Amino acid sequence: MSTTTVYSKIFQPLDLGFTSLKNRIIMGSMHTGLEEDMFGLSKLAAFYEQRAKGGVGLIVTGGISPNDQGKVMPLAAKLDNEQTAQQHKLVTDTVHKYDCKICMQILHTGRYSYQANLVAPSAIQAPINKFTPKEMSEQDIDQTIQDFVKCAVLAQKAGYDGVEIMGSEGYLINQFLTKRTNQRTDQWGGEIDNRTRFAKQIITKVREAVGEKFIIIYRISLLDLVEGGNSWQDIEFTAKTLEKAGVTIFNSGIGWHEARIPTIASMVPSGVFAQTTKKLKNIVNTPVVTSNRFNHPDQIQEVLGQEQADLISMARPFLADPEIVNKIKSDQSEIINTCIGCNQACLDHIFDAKHASCIVNPIAGRETKYTISKTNKPQKVAVVGSGPAGLSSALTLSQRGHHVELFEQSNEIGGQFNLAKQIPGKEDYGQTIRYFKNMLELQGVSTHLNQAFNKELANNFDHIVLACGVKPRTLDIEISDDSKVVHYNDVLSKNVAIKENVVIIGGGGIAIDTALFASKFDQEEDYAKYWGIDLDVNQAGGLTLSDVHKPKRNITILKRSAGKMAKGLGKTTVWIHRLELKKQGIDVISEVEYQKIDSKGIHFKHAAKNKCIQADQIIVCAGQVENNTLVKELEDHSNVHIIGGAKLAKAIDAKRAILEGFELSLNI
Repeated sequence: MSTTTVYSKIFQPLDLGFTSLKNRIIMGSMHTGLEEDMFGLSKLAAFYEQRAKGGVGLIVTGGISPNDQGKVMPLAAKLDNEQTAQQHKLVTDTVHKYDCKICMQILHTGRYSYQANLVAPSAIQAPINKFTPKEMSEQDIDQTIQDFVKCAVLAQKAGYDGVEIMGSEGYLINQFLTKRTNQRTDQWGGEIDNRTRFAKQIITKVREAVGEKFIIIYRISLLDLVEGGNSWQDIEFTAKTLEKAGVTIFNSGIGWHEARIPTIASMVPSGVFAQTTKKLKNIVNTPVVTSNRFNHPDQIQEVLGQEQADLISMARPFLADPEIVNKIKSDQSEIINTCIGCNQACLDHIFDAKHASCIVNPIAGRETKYTISKTNKPQKVAVVGSGPAGLSSALTLSQRGHHVELFEQSNEIGGQFNLAKQIPGKEDYGQTIRYFKNMLELQGVSTHLNQAFNKELANNFDHIVLACGVKPRTLDIEISDDSKVVHYNDVLSKNVAIKENVVIIGGGGIAIDTALFASKFDQEEDYAKYWGIDLDVNQAGGLTLSDVHKPKRNITILKRSAGKMAKGLGKTTVWIHRLELKKQGIDVISEVEYQKIDSKGIHFKHAAKNKCIQADQIIVCAGQVENNTLVKELEDHSNVHIIGGAKLAKAIDAKRAILEGFELSLNI
């Protein structure tokens, strides 16, 4: 069966009346940090060019503020003058070379702005912001509406095909729409007709200013996922009001930023929110977009085939693979570099004021810095170890034209990703292994499984890349009964059975992963029920009581350090993991001093008292050490390179490992 038949819905053009989109996939809005870079627009043009060239039908930019008060932070991007609009033409002209449309998102953050000069419908501080907003006066509201209109007109002059008005995720327009953040008693507050007035005025006046043949996407909040959020009746009223005001396309917004429910992290099932988008599609005539965690063509086709939406929005998958649409169209889904939803190099970077990139594709956001060019002097290179660092290195070397052989001591490639994919919610890590496996085969890389590398083999190669990974750190305490003690890798690889009363030693991300693996092992989990999401929005805000199965095991985590678990993990996901520990009833005891392990269990000192937990099993997640025993054996070889965990085992940093493998291979 041909791809055009299998994915016919994806590649069916969407007629908007005055224009059409060549396929049903949108690259959703995604702030990259390039918007604020000194040479950001040229870098942004190169970034979007790769995605436009990759076949996407419509790109929505990261959020651009219409005025100073609406900026994410003091130096964030805004569009409020002709000069800046002319600079944006570099972006739009570049994208338009590839029969791709591009809309600029207009974003006013309201009380989410990380600056002192912030405004909101009511002076209510956001729980995720240290600043309290000023309540907007009538004059402030009128001026802000004018600023939205001016920004849209400037975007049109800059060559954009349209704008997306951000009305969800808890930003300013969303703040007007809900009683949670709008406690006004004038014409802008109270009942839903008044609360919708601000959004209606913006859409109406923007439509009047830009004319009929300009796309206006409105990002509507379908699930606020916060107390005091809107009911479905409120959402329906807003949608129908804004449709009449001139919206071209409705895009689905899911969850406020302050919501304590994960909506885009790796544990969110692909396309789970399409059910809610379908409710919107049933009440409007305007095309609707569904979003959040779409990363596989079959899932996209299924949602479109069931007419749950007219368009699919993906953002991070275009970081992972700018060619994803072309690969779907050419029946090459097996070599899509799939987004694993980890957030480590994209959202976590943005929260640390860095440029967004991608853990599995280090070129993302660095298109003007990195080029994979063919070498003029092909070398014979051995890559030892097939974890993330080794796979990244082997693929890049082969793409440059070197003769590469990959050596792996175990019976499968993937390294630590083979453990990660066992964690509930991290199954997509296996997709990265699939991508590298298929790409290496296409590149003709010889892969030697169950093959230890040695000095004799080294003589056959010009360069040797040691990517041998890590080994679990052993405990430095007295152990008189080691039958209870196992390491995390034995548990996650399912080489040992998990017992009933478990103690986990360690305070990092692996300890959390192992605890959740042990707690949820062999248990089915319904994401929406688990997190208390009412996908039909029968309850205001889309919230309902969560339904968590009682864990089969008693699990306690012990850690030497003070404070919360896994302080080194990224801001966008660490809160989720800590909340899951609480949901699963997993106790965490900090600042312990380990004493010994014997037939009774583990003995330790805590709060100046000697204690013992009678554990059936003690799982060690106490860090790792470099697996670099080959370094000394190969010290006479002139070109030995060490990367990834073998170079530095701290935190098992796959982001660093993949980048190291990539950068090294550009320079051999």
